[in-house]
Amino acid sequence: MSTSPSAATRRFLLPSLLIALLAGLLYLPGLPGEFVFDDYPNIVNNPAIQLQELSVGELKRVITTPQPSGSTRNLPNLTFALDYWRGGADPATFKSTNILIHALTAFALAWLFRSLLLAAGVDKARAYWPAAAMALAWAAHPLLVSSVLYVVQRLQTMGTLFLVLSLLAYLRARRAQIAGRPGRTGLLGTALLWIAAISCKEDAAALPAYTLALELTVLRFKAADPRLAGLLRRGYLVMAVAAAVVYFLWVVPNRWHWDAYPGRDFSTPERLLTQARVLAMYLGQIVLPLPSHMPFFYDWLVPSRGFLQPWTTLASIGLILGLLALAWHQRLKQPLLALGILLFFSAHFITSNVVGLELAYEHRNHFALIGALLAVGSVLAGAFRRLRLDRPTQAVICSAMLLALCGATMVRAHSWSSNLRFAQAATVAAPHSARAWIQLCAEYYALGGGPRPDNSLLDSAIAACNSGSTLAPGSLNSPALRIVLKTLRGDIASQDWEDFRQRMKNAPRSGDNRRAPTLLTYNARRGVKLDQQELLKVFAAQDETTSLHPSELASIGDFIMNDMDQPDLAMPYFTKAIALLPPLDPFPMQLASALHAKGRPDLAEKIRQLALDKMQTAFSQTT
Repeated sequence: MSTSPSAATRRFLLPSLLIALLAGLLYLPGLPGEFVFDDYPNIVNNPAIQLQELSVGELKRVITTPQPSGSTRNLPNLTFALDYWRGGADPATFKSTNILIHALTAFALAWLFRSLLLAAGVDKARAYWPAAAMALAWAAHPLLVSSVLYVVQRLQTMGTLFLVLSLLAYLRARRAQIAGRPGRTGLLGTALLWIAAISCKEDAAALPAYTLALELTVLRFKAADPRLAGLLRRGYLVMAVAAAVVYFLWVVPNRWHWDAYPGRDFSTPERLLTQARVLAMYLGQIVLPLPSHMPFFYDWLVPSRGFLQPWTTLASIGLILGLLALAWHQRLKQPLLALGILLFFSAHFITSNVVGLELAYEHRNHFALIGALLAVGSVLAGAFRRLRLDRPTQAVICSAMLLALCGATMVRAHSWSSNLRFAQAATVAAPHSARAWIQLCAEYYALGGGPRPDNSLLDSAIAACNSGSTLAPGSLNSPALRIVLKTLRGDIASQDWEDFRQRMKNAPRSGDNRRAPTLLTYNARRGVKLDQQELLKVFAAQDETTSLHPSELASIGDFIMNDMDQPDLAMPYFTKAIALLPPLDPFPMQLASALHAKGRPDLAEKIRQLALDKMQTAFSQTT
């Protein structure tokens, strides 16, 4: 007796709800965790999302106020505000919302996988459990832990939720068109959900690439109306050509850097070569999902300087080209395998391209993992068929794999239950990560009581800084914080300062290294009695080795003038900052007023004269 569509839908509702429930339960071990990293500027220290009352005016203020994360990510910022309204700056309140979003995405994904299997011609009875299993594999994969429990990555996870819903709407609309029914409502829903996805994260702009992958594999531009089928083919061809034109004539010329990107130690060609290794690494983490292979920090990655530097660059390029060739060759015979491969690489197209982003981040796999698991599931199903395994044996194998994923995710989620556990796990998984060691050092420092000579964890913090200085020799943060800690302990030596200055001369000009001296000034302002003469030598070395921005020069000058009470010694930094500023910038006059208030009208007059000379020079050049 055949099952009606409505009965089949009701039958699938229970397992999809159970998947959503399990998806949430797996992350509960990480619920006690704290805010980390970008959570602070975007949430904790961001008055724009600190909603005090639930009113239309306040909600409008949240949506229209510029945010640190960007001006286009309105929906996640609105949910941050609602979380703040209901729980204040409580990390568990925000993390519980993240977990709920993850559960909803798992629920929607189960239905998307079911629709994909049906569209690919799989019988309804046989599509039931594979769809549920793949959705659970996605929800339980440990690679997603950092996306779910890192609060600010709600930008990514909400974007994925709306992308899944938009693909589900598109798939149902196209299946209706293939059956001869109108699909306008579904396509309208696709467009609206796509807009919602883009308002969460800009990489959701890749949706047309995902729908093109659907058409090339599962849907094949079919429609009951031949005119509609032809329109689809021509429409996607025009879209692909237009996208290529925009990419090669606008994106590449505006983003390409033959020399290193600002604040990076790699150029565009080096970034593109490195991304081949990064994508291969992601695939390894997906196929072999061990928490020890997922360190969260990836600053230890060395950029590829050529096809054979290191040799894994060329091998990774070969792997990627081979997988893409396999997808194209198998798009008609094994459409779900091809679709999964195309979705994975399409999802990484923006972040693995010419924009000068960090080399690797786990959250970039949040949507891409859907494609990877679809491909893995297709390969696994083919293996089961060739081996002629019966249904019970298949169920046992799949259950064992899903249980292993669940266990790995719970283990990794537990490491997010406190910042100290997180930092300890990160240093084990990535022993050459400068960021992991400075995080561990800073956690010991904070938990022991902060800038106090009787800090109970001072020795542990210094040991962590020593390890970071040794295992990540290109980093400046660990030796900088070590100076602070050893000053507190009372055994600071001139060699510690000299070592730091020598590292400044040879260290990569990364953003992290540029900020390292601020660890010294920040702690000096908190009461740590750092040697002023040594600090002045650090500032001089920084100015000598780094092309400082006007704001950085002004910050150094401000510290020397106000915190060290040495306005004369601050003048060279102020002078350089003013030389780099636009002629009408208000900073020189503000500085002159501050110098006058400090009882130094002579220096104030020098600054005013510098500003006037700069304006006169600019005026003469324009006339």
